[in-house]
Amino acid sequence: MTTFSALVARENGGEIEISAERLEESFLPDGDVTIDVEFSSVNYKDALVSVPSGGVAKGYPLIPGIDIAGTVSESSNADFQVGNRVIAHGYEIGVSRHGGYAEKARVPASWVVKLDELSTFEAAAIGTAGYTAALSIEAVLAHGVTPSSGPILVTGATGGVGTISVDILSRLGFDVVASTGKESSRAMLKELGASETVGRLPGEEKVRPLGKATWAAVVDCVGGPTLAYALSTMKYGAIAATSGLAGSPALPTTVLPFILRNGTLAGIESGQVPIDDRRALWAKLGREYKPTHLDAVSHQISTAHVHDIFADILSGAHIGRSVVNIADGF
Repeated sequence: MTTFSALVARENGGEIEISAERLEESFLPDGDVTIDVEFSSVNYKDALVSVPSGGVAKGYPLIPGIDIAGTVSESSNADFQVGNRVIAHGYEIGVSRHGGYAEKARVPASWVVKLDELSTFEAAAIGTAGYTAALSIEAVLAHGVTPSSGPILVTGATGGVGTISVDILSRLGFDVVASTGKESSRAMLKELGASETVGRLPGEEKVRPLGKATWAAVVDCVGGPTLAYALSTMKYGAIAATSGLAGSPALPTTVLPFILRNGTLAGIESGQVPIDDRRALWAKLGREYKPTHLDAVSHQISTAHVHDIFADILSGAHIGRSVVNIADGF
């Protein structure tokens, strides 16, 4: 029987231990498509799998990794042939179904996206974070926001969603203001296309029910007081697309931005997007939405360093995208 290597999270005495193991293919669940995994990535949700109180994993043992990028090695579905480059993410992957920190993965064909323009490395570097950024930008564009509407604020701009949002929005011609608490990363954000960088919001400023109308749109990755400040300073008819809660899940605001400035708050969820919509947006990510600075925001790591990135993410120190090179070995 074929065996493969993987990082496996197991519960032991109330703690979560993650270590490399050699497994038989029977460890994998049923599915139409088997993938030789080449790359995965490290996301906040992955880091939470390593925490007993993380609230993400539905059970253990579990192979983490919510992003799977690689090449089809077996398929019983006519839409996918051996050798196709693919990515799979969302749904149950890395949560209740084994994910991408392994040499092999098996998933339903209805969860798989064929890659035409992107390499497997590029797809993993974009990953769930970049896909979430693209969903946020789609919401902004669908709201009728154009470059002439005014500046767009991106909060938590050094994270995975934030960096790729800055990159894509600047490529599309928007005036992007990037908010970060990491002073050392401001030059990088300018390289990605931000016209201006500001500190962590609201900073020392008091969050008022309504502040100076500034933003035509907001891409928020933080939540909490940061999102409350952004909402209070949006222009009339603006939209905030929010996908994160790194600051707080609470939202200390009032209805005034919505009923006096006709503001819209759009929640962005990437895990359960229908597969046809998912595939269509990935096609855009390979063309008009393709980030132009992936090399600047991503770096490769081996599976041995995943634990270190988990710690950085959970402490708020992580920047950009960490791509796990599965071929680098266990």
